[in-house]
Amino acid sequence: MSQKQTSVQLVDLQTVANTTYDVVIVGAGISGAVVAKELSEQGNQVLILEAGSYKDLTLAGFQSYVNTFYTAVEKDNNAPFPRNPNAPSPRSPDVSKLIPGQTDARNYLVQQGPLALDSSYTRVTGGTTMHWEGKTPRMIPDDFKTRTLHGQGLDWPMEYDEIMPYYRIAENELGISGSVEDQKAIGVPFKEGYVYPMQNMPPSYLDQKVAEKLDDTKIELNGETYQLEVKTFPQARNGVPHPDYNQGKGFIPDKLTSVHPVEYGERCQGNANCTPLCPVQAKYDARRTLGKAFRTNRVHLLSQAVASKIEINSENGHVTAVQFKHYQDSDSPQHTTATAKGRLFVIAANAVENARLLLASGIKSTSGLVGKNLMDHPYMLAWGLMPKATGTMRGPICTSGISAFRQGSFRNQQAAFAIDIHNDGWGWATGSPYSEVLDIVNNKNKYGQELRQELISRISRQLLLAFMIELPADPSNQIAIDPKYTDRLGNYRPLVSFNVPDYCRQTFAYARHVSRLIFQRTGAEDCTHYDPTDYGYFTYKGEGYTFKGGNHYAGTHVMGTNKHNSVVDKYQRSWDHKNLYLVGAGSMPTIGTSNTTLTLAALCFISTEQMMKDLKSQELRHAVV
Repeated sequence: MSQKQTSVQLVDLQTVANTTYDVVIVGAGISGAVVAKELSEQGNQVLILEAGSYKDLTLAGFQSYVNTFYTAVEKDNNAPFPRNPNAPSPRSPDVSKLIPGQTDARNYLVQQGPLALDSSYTRVTGGTTMHWEGKTPRMIPDDFKTRTLHGQGLDWPMEYDEIMPYYRIAENELGISGSVEDQKAIGVPFKEGYVYPMQNMPPSYLDQKVAEKLDDTKIELNGETYQLEVKTFPQARNGVPHPDYNQGKGFIPDKLTSVHPVEYGERCQGNANCTPLCPVQAKYDARRTLGKAFRTNRVHLLSQAVASKIEINSENGHVTAVQFKHYQDSDSPQHTTATAKGRLFVIAANAVENARLLLASGIKSTSGLVGKNLMDHPYMLAWGLMPKATGTMRGPICTSGISAFRQGSFRNQQAAFAIDIHNDGWGWATGSPYSEVLDIVNNKNKYGQELRQELISRISRQLLLAFMIELPADPSNQIAIDPKYTDRLGNYRPLVSFNVPDYCRQTFAYARHVSRLIFQRTGAEDCTHYDPTDYGYFTYKGEGYTFKGGNHYAGTHVMGTNKHNSVVDKYQRSWDHKNLYLVGAGSMPTIGTSNTTLTLAALCFISTEQMMKDLKSQELRHAVV
């Protein structure tokens, strides 16, 4: 093991019990990793409590996940990670097996309806960046003031200009590949002369074929004309470093934590199966940022430690400790209950787990909004067969899309949306290629060479469009707890209440109209079918639709301007407990039409500046727990 690997300090219960840390962090995903890195580099002693099992940050540790995925029968986002009843992760196949109106202990999330939400997250070192798609668009300025501009959702306590410098910091940390010009064309402002750390991922052959037929197409919405142009997406994956980045100094991609070149994370090789895991580690995950934190030698990690309660001093409202349950074996419920003490506490699990922990601790906030305003991106899928082979299964899962509908006056009446062009065929929509094999064998009676040729013909022509639809904050969409529902360690399971309002359902109807237009212009055969037995099925104005969750949980501890309209301030600091920060997408008042990871990372860089000021303050400098 290299010197850089040994810098990971795995601690035991006795060390934790005998130490008062400067900072205690719950969660080793991207939020926790950014906070640990920034604060430890400033000289603070940090403890990270991670609910999942620890895998070292080497190629061998990563490859064990890849091998598990290869042998898994169900290829969902959490398939690389063995089931862990002591720290369960939601899995979409579990939701698909639900009987309406019933709960299932196998499904960690208790679905309260009216609709079941199949989004997932991952409770392992690295968090949900261990299974994400890697798409990293910024939010646009209008997304920060949807209540003021469109009468929908909530306004942020900041505007785009305030977060813009931190977007640049986050893009450096994640090593983003992208085209500034493509993003400017869809309304994203940048500092003059800015370029992404790496040049954009080239559009796939499928992207190019769609663009050839589509780029001159115009369409009306709410009295305004929109042009359907295919643009590349920013990606958190290694491409070609941009020579003009950092005033001409260029960009050097981060390696992981060992010295052998194969473990650096190679340049993207165009694997269309890069979700959940990129086989060559070209895609960013939070282990890279954790590696920098560990190299300070000021960060301790205690894995298999499930936070169960936040302890509060009733006199001054300060957090004094985090209680957790530490298990030795994921196959056994045996555990030890202990506490971690510190001066500053950062809850960085995710929007669902943060809310669950706060509610389990009896922390409801003055505003009463803990767990409320749950958001995600409901996706509408549409799929068709192109007339000729278009190179499906080449390139990362999604390199380009159509972002013309991210902003406009129509947002007064219906939600914004963005369109992804998928390079991985119909897998998300129909379970292809498995479903294709069944159809060709059972319904077309093909076998041998004919079977192979039919598969090649169909899969190479598959086009999947994924419409990512904005969902505004709504208090009725929420995370709650109930003593009737606990996991194997006795911790509360999250209860999910979720619905898609008419504001979004109208967008489903319009998006379906757009999908038909795209298929008509490209000559694709529309094969879309929404099954009424699907758990995500609903009707709107006489037509049926199915939605899929986007794995973008947000909004359960929203930021705002005061303690009566929000849970945290713009630094993600609790209004009611001054040494408690709740970080991540749960703080976001809106999610617009951007994947949440880049924005939550930028917010964490903002928060760490305020955390440093707090740690240096007279009140926390001499805090005695």
